[in-house]
Amino acid sequence: MHDTSVLIEARVRRFIKERLLPNVYLDRMPLTLASWDVPGEPVPFADAVGQVFEPFVVGMRWGRPWGTTWLRVTGTVPEAPGAELLFDLGFNAAEPGFQAEGTVYRLDGTIVKAVEPRNAHVPLDAAPGESFELYLEAAANPDVADGFRDFLPTPLGELETAGTDPLYTFACADIAVRDIAVWELLQDARVLVQLMAELPTGSPRRAEILRALERMVDTADPDDVSGSAADARAELVGVLSSPASASAHRIHAVGHAHIDSAWLWPVRETQRKIARTFSNVLSLQRETDFVFAASSAQQYAWLKRYQPELFSRVREAVASGRFVPTGGMWVESDTNLPGGEALARQFVRGKRFFIEEFGVEPLDVWLPDSFGYSAALPQIARAAGSRWMLTQKMSWNETNTMPHHTFFWEGIDGSRIFTHFPPVDTYSAQLTAAELARAERQYAEKGMANTSLVPFGYGDGGGGPNREMLAAATRLRDLEGSPTVTLSSPAEFFTAAEAEYPNPPVWSGEMYLEFHRGTYTSQARTKRGNRRSEHALREAELWATAAALRGGTYPYDELDGIWETVLLQQFHDILPGTSIGWVHREAERRYAEVLAATERIIATALEKVVGQGETALVVNAGPYAQDGASAMGIAAAVRREAEPATVVRRDGGFELSNEHLTVYIDGEGLLGSLIVRATGRDAIAPGEKGNLLQLHRDTPTQWDAWDIDEHYRRHVIDLTDVVSIEHSAHPTAAVVCVVRGRGATRITQTLTLAADAQALDIETTVDWHERQKLLKLTFPLDVHADHASSEIQFGHVRRPTHANTSWDMARFETVAHRWVHVGESGFGVAIANDATYGHDITRAPRAGGGTMTNLRLSLVRAAMYPDPDADQGEHTFRVSIRPDSSIADAVHEGYRLNLPTRTLVGADGFAPLVSVSSDAVVVEALKLAEDRSGDVIVRLYEAHGGRAAAKLSTSFEFDRVCETDLLEREVDAVALDGDDLTLRPFQLVTLRFAAPRLVG
Repeated sequence: MHDTSVLIEARVRRFIKERLLPNVYLDRMPLTLASWDVPGEPVPFADAVGQVFEPFVVGMRWGRPWGTTWLRVTGTVPEAPGAELLFDLGFNAAEPGFQAEGTVYRLDGTIVKAVEPRNAHVPLDAAPGESFELYLEAAANPDVADGFRDFLPTPLGELETAGTDPLYTFACADIAVRDIAVWELLQDARVLVQLMAELPTGSPRRAEILRALERMVDTADPDDVSGSAADARAELVGVLSSPASASAHRIHAVGHAHIDSAWLWPVRETQRKIARTFSNVLSLQRETDFVFAASSAQQYAWLKRYQPELFSRVREAVASGRFVPTGGMWVESDTNLPGGEALARQFVRGKRFFIEEFGVEPLDVWLPDSFGYSAALPQIARAAGSRWMLTQKMSWNETNTMPHHTFFWEGIDGSRIFTHFPPVDTYSAQLTAAELARAERQYAEKGMANTSLVPFGYGDGGGGPNREMLAAATRLRDLEGSPTVTLSSPAEFFTAAEAEYPNPPVWSGEMYLEFHRGTYTSQARTKRGNRRSEHALREAELWATAAALRGGTYPYDELDGIWETVLLQQFHDILPGTSIGWVHREAERRYAEVLAATERIIATALEKVVGQGETALVVNAGPYAQDGASAMGIAAAVRREAEPATVVRRDGGFELSNEHLTVYIDGEGLLGSLIVRATGRDAIAPGEKGNLLQLHRDTPTQWDAWDIDEHYRRHVIDLTDVVSIEHSAHPTAAVVCVVRGRGATRITQTLTLAADAQALDIETTVDWHERQKLLKLTFPLDVHADHASSEIQFGHVRRPTHANTSWDMARFETVAHRWVHVGESGFGVAIANDATYGHDITRAPRAGGGTMTNLRLSLVRAAMYPDPDADQGEHTFRVSIRPDSSIADAVHEGYRLNLPTRTLVGADGFAPLVSVSSDAVVVEALKLAEDRSGDVIVRLYEAHGGRAAAKLSTSFEFDRVCETDLLEREVDAVALDGDDLTLRPFQLVTLRFAAPRLVG
C-alpha cells in the first residue's frame, strides 16, 4: 500500500482548524455592553454597580496597565438549548494568568465564573427567552513576562511607571449555542491526533488511528458539520474503545491551579485570581465530576474575607470531597530562606486554618515550584503530622537529573517522608498525549512501581482545569497506546503509591536546585526584612509570655496577624526576590509595619515584666548568656571588667587588639591578618587579604533575578581603592572606618573589635547604584577544609568545598542562614551574618603549599528583570568573623549577631522562664499555646549535630508537661523524661506546659 500518511495528517489538521473549530458555536448574537473605568485600585461589586456606565462596543480599546473596567452585560437567552456567553477581552497567545482576565457577577453580587484565555465561556442561569443582566469585572493585567521570549527591563512592574495607555482591544461579547455533537467530535479528534503523534511511525496502532481519522473526515459533510457530526464520531468509536495495555503506566490526574501569591502581579491581583480560579472550578464541577486540589491557607483566607459567598460554596465542595485543601502550609513558601521557627509556623498556621474552617488536615506537603528544598524540611513536615511530599521543581536542574521519582526523602535528623516527583515535569499539565507519554517515558521507578501523579490545570497566574482537559481525561481513561488516566486526589494517589512501593529508595539531605541560585541574594531589603521580622517575633512572643505569666494580656490576635504577614512574604516568589517591583516595595512597607508592631508588643511586655524603677537592665532574648544576662533573661547591667581594645597605626594601616585577637587592617582597608593571641595562629591565608569586596559581572543566560550563572566568576574587579580610612573613637572598642567609592556607588565599612570579643565585627553599608553586578565579600582563610558547615533550619548541613563530581560542581552558590563554618582538625573559622543568605565556599592553592579556603558572602545584586530598579539604594550588612572556633562557637555567633541585647530601666531583673543545661540544646521559641488555653509552648532543638543530654528547668510551676507535634497535640515522649532531655542530632522537640504560673 502506498504511504499517504503525511497527506492524511495534513487533511485532518485542516479539517479540525477550518471545519470543527468554527462550528462549535451556532447562532452567535452580540451582547449589549456599557462600561465604567475604575479610577484607581479595584473596588467591590457593590461599589461598581452604582456607578454611571457609558455605552461600550466590541472593538474599543480599554484598560490602562493594572486598571479595572466594569462592563454591564445585557441580552436575551435564545430558545435553543445550550446557550452560553463568549468573551474575548483582547487575549493574546500568552498563557492564561499572564494577561487580561475577568470575573462575571450576577445582579446579587455572586460570582458566576471567570473569563480567561482558553476558558472564556460563561453559563447562563436564565431560561430560554428570558432577558438577563450580568456584570463583568475586566482586569487589564499586563503581560510582564512578554511570553517569556526574553528578559528585558520593563516599566510594567510598578503602577507608577506602567503608563496609562489602553493595553487591549475588546474583541468579542456574544451569546451563542454550543453544538455539543461538534464539540465532542473536536475532543475526540484532538485526543487521537495527539496520541498518534506520540506513537512510532511504523506502529500499527498509529496507522489504525490515522485511517479512522481519515474516515471521520470523509464522513463529515463540510456543508453540514453539525448534522454529520454524530456519524463522523461513529467512525472513531473503535479506536477510542481499544483498551490500554496491561503494563501501561498508571496516571492519577488531579485538578490543580498553581496560583502564585504574588509574582508578575501584586498581592491584590492574586486575591482576585483566586476568586476567578475557584469559581471556574465550581462551575466546571457542575458539568463534570473531578477533584480539585488547592494549597495555601492564605488564599482561602483571602477568599473568605473578600468573597464570602464564594468561600461558602468552596466549603460545601470541601465537605463533599470535590475540593481538596492540600499542602497544609500558609503559602507555598520558599524553603531555603525562612528560619526554622518560621518554616514550622507555615504548617502551624496553615493546618490550623484548614482544620478550623473545613475540619480537614492535609497530610501532604505540596510545593511544586519552590527553588530547592532544605534538608530540614522532612523533620518539620513530619513534626507537623504530614506523611507525603510532592514537587516537580527538581526537573529544572541544569546539570544533573534526580535519580528517583518516588522515594523516601531523609532530613538532617534522620526523619523520612514519602516523596513524589511527577515525571510529567509540570504542575500545569493539560492532559495532552505528549505530556502523558513524557510521564511514562521518564518515570524512573519502572519495574518496581508504575504509578505517577499529574497535576492538570492552568497555573502560575491561575485558571485551573477547563472542560477540554476533562474531556481528554475521559477519553484517555483506558486507551491503547496511552498511559491510563484516573481522575484522583492527592491522598488517593499517595495511598496507592505507598501500597505499590512500600520500600522505595532513599535520598538523604538537601535537594539542591541546580538553577535559580540568585534567589539567595536578589532583593536584599526583602531578605533583611524577613530576617529581622523572624527575630523580632521571637522576642515579642518570649516577653509577651513572660508578661502574661505576670498577669498581662497576651496579644494573640496581633501576633497572629504579624505572623500571617511574615509567612505570606516567605512565598517562593517574594522572599527569593523574583517578583515585580510593586511586590517588593509593598513587602518592604509591610516589614516596616511588622517591626513597628513587634516593638510595641516588646515594649508593653517588658514594662509589665520589669516594672517601674531606675535600675539599668540588660534584656537578652537569645538562647545563650550575653552581656551579663542569662539566656532569655533580664539582669542588672554590670560594668565590664575587660581591658579596652586598642588601636594603633602600623605600616600605613591599623592594628586592633584585645585579650583574644590581634587584627591588622592595611592601608586599603583590607584584613591583612587575624591572629589568635593565645596560639599565634593567623586565620588569613599567607599573602592574601580578607574583607575584600569583589564586583562581578552578573548577566545570566536567562531568568535575571533568579539566576547566578557560573560564568560570573570570569569577570571580577577587586574594590581596593579607598576614599578614606580612619580610626573612630570609642570608649572600649577598637574601631576603624573605611570608605570606598565606585561611580555613584559608595561603600562604608566599620570594623569593630570589642573589648572582650573573640570575633571581629564588620558592618558594610552600600549605597548601591550598579546594574547587572554582583558584590561579594571575600575571606581567604588559612584552613584546609574539605567541607563547609552551613546553618539551615534547626541545624546545619555539610557541603564539599571541592568539585569532584558534577553534583559538587553544580553547587557553586549555596545558602546559609546565620553562619557558616570551615575547619581542619584543631582549628576552624566561623563567619556569621545578620541578613545574608548566598555564599560560595571553595578551595584554592595556598602560598607555601597546601590549600586555603575562600569563603565569600553574596551581599547584593542588581538584576534588571522583572524589577529594573532591584536593589538600588542603601543596604547594611553585618558580618562577624571568629577564628579558632567550633560549630558550637558558630551557633553562638549567629545568635549574638541576630539577637543583640537591649537595655532599659526598671525595678528588677527577670529569671528565664526556661533554662537548659547544655549549649547544644537551643530554645528556638517560647510562646503561649495556639488554642489560647494559656499553656506555655517551648520549641527546642539539638544544634551541634551530636547526641545531647540536658537538664530542663523552669522558673514557673505547672501541672504537667508533655511532648507535642508542631500543632501542639500530645505525642509519645521520646526526648523528655522528668526534667531530663535526651536529643539525637538535630532533633526538634516541642514541649507543652499545662496551667503555668509564676511562684511568689
